Amino acid sequence: MKRVICAAGLMFASVSSVFATTYPLTIENCGYKETFNAAPERVVALGQNTAEILLLLGLQDRMVASAFWPSKVLPELAEKNSKVKTLTVEIPTLESVLAQNPDFVAAQLPLLMGPESKVAKREDLATIGVNSYMSPGMCATKKAIGDMYGSRQQLWDMSYLYQEIEDFSKIFNVEARGQALIADFKKREIDLRQEFSKNKKDLSFVFWFSSSSPSADAYVGGKNSASGFIANVLGGHNAINAEAEWPTVGWESIIAANPDVIVVSNLDRNRWALDNAEEKIKFLKNDPTVSQLEAVKKGHIVVMDGQAMNPTIRTLYGAEQIGEQLRKMDIQ
Repeated sequence: MKRVICAAGLMFASVSSVFATTYPLTIENCGYKETFNAAPERVVALGQNTAEILLLLGLQDRMVASAFWPSKVLPELAEKNSKVKTLTVEIPTLESVLAQNPDFVAAQLPLLMGPESKVAKREDLATIGVNSYMSPGMCATKKAIGDMYGSRQQLWDMSYLYQEIEDFSKIFNVEARGQALIADFKKREIDLRQEFSKNKKDLSFVFWFSSSSPSADAYVGGKNSASGFIANVLGGHNAINAEAEWPTVGWESIIAANPDVIVVSNLDRNRWALDNAEEKIKFLKNDPTVSQLEAVKKGHIVVMDGQAMNPTIRTLYGAEQIGEQLRKMDIQ
């Protein structure tokens, strides 16, 4: 038995040494080069995706704060996250970020750390010696002036997240954890694709994120967004043709698209009444015109965590969530 334990210990040490980070480490990220002389010790995570990746990598002891949470943390990460200060579930101020005395600020969205951001700009952080990082998937969008989210010419996929996980795992010298996490996501995606590739019908989806009021246009996932990726994984396509990441679409256009399935998000932020999935479903069923959609009449409405419509680790969870509901509807 002692030999087995010894062998296992040597194997673990060997794997760890293979993946060990050599400092100083320079990371190229979204047009910037960031050099780390050691693993950061005081991290502020701006955005739920950033925070959840760090938590999945077991880095909660390095996180001093987080902000911007559209929905609640993954249940399996709740205990870890309870040790991390939440500045706000909305957009934080620069003052509140700097008050944490960070040595690394990582962000999910340009809204939180970009050229037009009111929170932080990478150049400003660099002047005070704080390294920064932006989710690679957001750097692949084409931006227009005044548009924080931009548009996509190609369908988003998980490779951007894998790059983010790899970068964080190198920065914090936990590469073995990062590779294990990536392997798990890859297997889950393959399993879903194999199952839903057997669909008899190319299902069309509309992904409704939210609306400021029942009379307002709907914020929906664009065709090449994370929502489009989910539809693709499930053997279908996004019924919305706009390349914008988050187009606002009138219900007349949604009716014209006549989707097979309507995906409604559930958000915990409670900014608007229609952040709530139940309120969305109530509108769909009671509006005189929208209620005549075939998807509504047939009950082909599914609920998904709103964060999954953002290009994040939650996206694959969202695909699994929809897949579970589609199986019960038997419309594959």
